[in-house]
Amino acid sequence: MKIHINGAARTVTGSQYLLEVNGSRLLLECGMFQGRRFDTYQVNQNFDFDPTRVDAMILSHAHLDHSGNLPNLVKNGYSGPIYVTPPTARLTDIVLRDSGHIQEADALFVNKKRAARGEPPIQPLYTIADAEHVARHLREVAYEDPFAPIPGVVARLVDAGHILGSAAVMLDIEENGRKTRLWFSGDIGRLNLPLLPDPQLPRQPDILMMECTYGDKNHGDLDTAYQEFRDVVVRTVKRGGKVIIPAFAIGRTQELVYDLNRMVSDKEIPPIPVFVDSPMAVNATDIFQEFSATFDAETQMFIRTKMHPALTFPQLTYIRSVDESKALNTRHEPMVIISASGMAESGRILHHLRNNIEDARNTIAIVSWQSPDTLGRRLADRANKVRIFGEEFIRRAEIATIGGLSAHAGQDFLLDYARAARGNLKQVILVHGEPRGADPFTEKLKENNIGPVIYPERFQSIEL
Repeated sequence: MKIHINGAARTVTGSQYLLEVNGSRLLLECGMFQGRRFDTYQVNQNFDFDPTRVDAMILSHAHLDHSGNLPNLVKNGYSGPIYVTPPTARLTDIVLRDSGHIQEADALFVNKKRAARGEPPIQPLYTIADAEHVARHLREVAYEDPFAPIPGVVARLVDAGHILGSAAVMLDIEENGRKTRLWFSGDIGRLNLPLLPDPQLPRQPDILMMECTYGDKNHGDLDTAYQEFRDVVVRTVKRGGKVIIPAFAIGRTQELVYDLNRMVSDKEIPPIPVFVDSPMAVNATDIFQEFSATFDAETQMFIRTKMHPALTFPQLTYIRSVDESKALNTRHEPMVIISASGMAESGRILHHLRNNIEDARNTIAIVSWQSPDTLGRRLADRANKVRIFGEEFIRRAEIATIGGLSAHAGQDFLLDYARAARGNLKQVILVHGEPRGADPFTEKLKENNIGPVIYPERFQSIEL
């Protein structure tokens, strides 16, 4: 038995791990590598294995860094099943279609500039049509239901508490008369996240393969983050302004909507209009509501006592058309607008920022980590001037940064997760984490006598 580390090795992008068992091949994840344009194109177009020789695949959840290169896998000849939970099947389809649209639009934009320089056109990483082909490979499996993806392997998907439908993967493997349990964490959620049940802990694995994104630190308290968010809304409303929030379409948007629902229901904030203005976020929320029976006990109690859904309330409007989105710019009363993208690099959020950033009554709320060299990072750093659509704007709006909302486990819970695996544990493999997260977490594991620990490089193969 061997596992090949083909992505998210010493980084947090492009998760991809190929397991060889009994002469068959099982792929865990097929995420998009994201980096410089040339590197992104080369890595995602060129697999380190033959997709036609992969027998089956399991996908932990729908986020792009785990699912985003599936169109190229299928395009390059993969013909087998992709096992997912039912919510992940629905979310993956909309994520990949949206990504295909972005790839086509980016290529069109770049090719206009290349044509002006007399250079040949580039091809999109993949197209909407390529993304649509993935859906026919998706095979839905409920949490805890056993299935056999390849001979000698019985798999179960276990709730990871990260986003709707996210799963850890438990593999009971028999090869040459030897039995081994491999537990692949996927992305590990946090305790007490809004809407979601808590992550399930590992169950007596021999090998624990786990993420370590935040192995170096803990997050702020979720209750404190809720209070900070509430205070931002209250003080902005008092001065007659709007709260503008760049937010990721899957996970973060729904958590913010639920928090605002709670605030209005408990009369913590005035009953002001709230708008979700992102086609993908609206579609994702429809899927969240379709699977509302999977929400955690706290959310179910809220639904019963308040007598309305978690992600719908009278003041809330989901914007579906461009005209409806544009109409928000003609309204001047206090309101909350949640829009994508989460780092303010594309999408309708740019129009809302453009129209509201120079008004001191307004607040721009930054609710997630912002990558360097993005507009979101410049706003988080409280730049006095920013460029939007090539035009310079003076930033007069308040900037409020609200930490503590990450859907990834921090160091303490990652350590609890690893501690739960003790018993039969013979090996820990750390993936999906940069050295700044992995190195201190490795030391924590050693202090707790958990290991031995491997922190593999990309292309490394490990005999299990």
